[in-house]
Amino acid sequence: MVLRALSGYTIGITADRRCEEQAELIARRGGTPVTGAVIRTLPLSDEPALELATLDLVDDPPDVVVLCTGVGARGWFSGAEALGLDDGLAVALGSAEVIARSPKAAGAAVALGVPVQWVAPGATYREVVEHLSARPATRTDGTRVRVAVQLDGQDSSGMCESLTEHGYDVVGVRVYRWELPEDTGPAERLVEAAAERLLDAVTFTSARAVVNFVEIARRSGAWEQVLRSVDRDVVVCCVGPVTADAARTAGMGDPVEPTRPRLGAMVQALVRTFEGRSRTLELNGAQVFVQGRLVVVDGAEPIRLSERERAVLDALSDRPGAVVSKRALNERVWAGAADDHAVEVTVGRLRKRLGPVGASIDTVMRRGYRLDVD
Repeated sequence: MVLRALSGYTIGITADRRCEEQAELIARRGGTPVTGAVIRTLPLSDEPALELATLDLVDDPPDVVVLCTGVGARGWFSGAEALGLDDGLAVALGSAEVIARSPKAAGAAVALGVPVQWVAPGATYREVVEHLSARPATRTDGTRVRVAVQLDGQDSSGMCESLTEHGYDVVGVRVYRWELPEDTGPAERLVEAAAERLLDAVTFTSARAVVNFVEIARRSGAWEQVLRSVDRDVVVCCVGPVTADAARTAGMGDPVEPTRPRLGAMVQALVRTFEGRSRTLELNGAQVFVQGRLVVVDGAEPIRLSERERAVLDALSDRPGAVVSKRALNERVWAGAADDHAVEVTVGRLRKRLGPVGASIDTVMRRGYRLDVD
């Protein structure tokens, strides 16, 4: 029986946009996606501020335009079209030097017919600020160079402030904003699943999603338990460096991230991470392949374990032949919240689930359990 790359693994998805696409990428590789959006994107096309900023730039075109996100670039043009300002915006941007913070922003610009002169190699705001700070902020006539910044749903990491301090005339254009979902129930359930290690990984596609995830976890009182889970068992996977930096700042360790900030690349990074976690054991004369929650004995149909059963098997197979105490299993599997009876019941269920090879789990009286490998 050949398993697909993510078979046996459950992946939590925190995104709102392109959630279905991400779930499909995971499912296609055999994984089980669980969705619980921690963020919602609210377009601001009807807001007076967007109209005023766009009119300002049409009347006084910028020298440089910074596009931070793909959804923001598309939303700006869509909003301008609704206001009857799309032709004027196209002319204003067409005469400017266009810089993209990310490949997605660059791709959206090109699709809209706007040439892009430079893309930040690492897709970070810091690179954009450094790129513009390395040049004069004034024109030859002494007036300030005008820079339009399409803001993300938060604040573009202080980019406007940094460029203003350097001497640029900066116009911020907010096309959308990020908020918590109206119904936080699915997000709360996702946080709880991460805290209880019912997930093998959690994915983040924006820095604000990380911030909201932390806020929801703190509100529910699960944050400390989430930190213990990601420290040991739950993989944090981020789409790019800005999101990964937010996860590190939140204390979520060193996240997995792809070399290119793309959904497909992020899922492939997860595949590479989990490739090193599967293991093959020789138990009771049989070859036992363990991948996530799935166990394949001598190539037969996979056996799906519960999360507790899987965690017990992981703990025992981490130290094959060594005695693992009930207390150690309690700490590893239940974070110390169970009693000896719960450990005994789970070990019994695991033995039964594994069939004949379950006899390889020995009880060592008054000491604990041992996985007897061949």
